[in-house]
Amino acid sequence: MIISGIDISQISFSWPWVLLLLPLPLLVRLLLPASNRTQDAPLHVPSLDDFSSAQQSESRINKNRLMAIITSLAWVFLIIASARPHWLGDRVDIPVSGRDLMMAVDLSVSMDTEDFSQNGRSINRLETVKNVAGDFIKQREGDRVGLILFGAQAYLQTPLTFDTTTVNTMLQEALIGIAGDATAIGDAIGLAIKRLHNESAEDKVLILLTDGANTAGEVLPLQAAKLAAEHQLKIYTIGVGAETMEVGRFIFKQTIRNKQIDEKTLQEISRITGGRYYRARNTTELNNIYTLIEELEPIERDNQSFRPAIALYTWPLSIALFLAMLVVLLPIANQVILIIKGFISSISYKATRKT
Repeated sequence: MIISGIDISQISFSWPWVLLLLPLPLLVRLLLPASNRTQDAPLHVPSLDDFSSAQQSESRINKNRLMAIITSLAWVFLIIASARPHWLGDRVDIPVSGRDLMMAVDLSVSMDTEDFSQNGRSINRLETVKNVAGDFIKQREGDRVGLILFGAQAYLQTPLTFDTTTVNTMLQEALIGIAGDATAIGDAIGLAIKRLHNESAEDKVLILLTDGANTAGEVLPLQAAKLAAEHQLKIYTIGVGAETMEVGRFIFKQTIRNKQIDEKTLQEISRITGGRYYRARNTTELNNIYTLIEELEPIERDNQSFRPAIALYTWPLSIALFLAMLVVLLPIANQVILIIKGFISSISYKATRKT
């Protein structure tokens, strides 16, 4: 049903049973005994005061009717607000690929090395990963994404979620060295297995980014890789860092080959789990790597749909509160008006006597 351009069928209530309380004040009024205000008067002689009293009584009745109407409306709007009305938008289909994607990002001190460039300025490895991986996360519609950060220890920053905005925010807030100075690749893989092995998704992927070799942790990387293969977890490893790096300062500055990355181990991790190893020597290569990973064929499932709901209870609640304020303030306003009138009458009377 459409009224004044509004489709009433799109309005729903979370607690519709609350609407049954609407006639409660009327039931209370009918069930409670009426007050007996009759006075026994065997003889009544009319006088001029009776007309004044009748006018005051009629005015009082009108005020009582007005207060009853305001109070009733306040009750109606309060009950409507308590039923939690909301507006249901048009149905939105969400494509679900069924892929669980966990990202493990190295936060060791070496990630502070500035061997990448962007827009003509040097940036460190972590900032490069944030820029490129952030865009990759934003495009993960239909995938559940999680984030693991690791240094000397590995910890779960964000569990698997469809809320890619939150995952990206957590990545952007990551700081170098917050998890320790060393690199625990094996522990990061082990934590990913722990978080993913109970999931029902048929396509589980771990993207591991590091710029060094395993120097800490309780689990060796290759042992963790074998365990990941047993749990059908595919690992894509990315070695981050330029081919060469500069060490020293000023006249002692020299360029040497970057040997920090243990490419052999990273390649073996990917081979065991059925993934691939990539080397990101610059921002362009890192972008291309994410493009290749994005093209992985996901397992499509039936689309999920939902109708976005917009809460409407604030409107009737605001009206109910406004009417309740009127119920409280109107009698006070009448008393103030009577006081002002009496004060003016007193001044007028004194002025008349003086004249």
